[in-house]
Amino acid sequence: MMFVGDSLNRGQYVSMVCLLHRILPPNAKSLQSSIDQSLTVFRAKDYNATIEFNWAPFLLESNSDNAIVHRVDDRMVKKGSINKHGKNWKGVDVLVFNTYLWWMTGRKMKFLKGKGSFKDEKKDIEELTTEDAYRVAMKSMLKWVRKNMDRNKTRVFFTSMSPLHIKSQEWGGEPGGNCYNETTLIEDPNYWGSENKNIMHVIAEEFGKSKYPITFLNITQLSSYRKDAHTSIYKKQWSPLTPEQLANPISYADCVHWCLPGLQDTWNELLFTKLFYPS
Repeated sequence: MMFVGDSLNRGQYVSMVCLLHRILPPNAKSLQSSIDQSLTVFRAKDYNATIEFNWAPFLLESNSDNAIVHRVDDRMVKKGSINKHGKNWKGVDVLVFNTYLWWMTGRKMKFLKGKGSFKDEKKDIEELTTEDAYRVAMKSMLKWVRKNMDRNKTRVFFTSMSPLHIKSQEWGGEPGGNCYNETTLIEDPNYWGSENKNIMHVIAEEFGKSKYPITFLNITQLSSYRKDAHTSIYKKQWSPLTPEQLANPISYADCVHWCLPGLQDTWNELLFTKLFYPS
């Protein structure tokens, strides 16, 4: 099984590993990462099985492909480049894709055209709307799957948008707040935050045309209620917090990623159900 995508998919991967490793004896399992941390492999030795994660936040090649240093101001994706990451996906029995958050950088996304490099001083660039750019990625992924996967051997899943809770006003909270100090669920069954519904339409349209069966894991709505489930101020800090930040925890609360154990275990229970009880 391989998870492919961004840090949210990595969270789901870690959840899956945590759910499995506790039933395996210490000498019957291992966890290794490549030097650049783009590939992490958990191995269940007695079962000749691996659960892997491949860092590919856009699925396509991008200037954010460094799994360690990927905070790039001017994000850019390369057209027709899915094989850059796709070479890591061949031979997998269960493939779990996600990509969403990194596309939400504004109203447009830059695509590098031709054979140029992201480091070139002069680049041939095309700008597409977020929805059109995302459609390019979906088409590329589905085309790659159709060409490289055997539908009789490989199950392919796609995890939907992971919701954010960065504006408390969206659920009736005080202005200027976010997920910090939130300890209860959103109880409105019709609640929908700021997630881009147009992206859901793109997924529905493109998956509906797919000749290869893709199982859609719709975790968006069920996760949107969990404003209390984020890592908040308890995330790993990559640089020391300033006195100003420490005095105002809301300013550095992570309302994107999720605590483990927690919500993402539910995502994997859904994945398990879809995997073994597909109908």
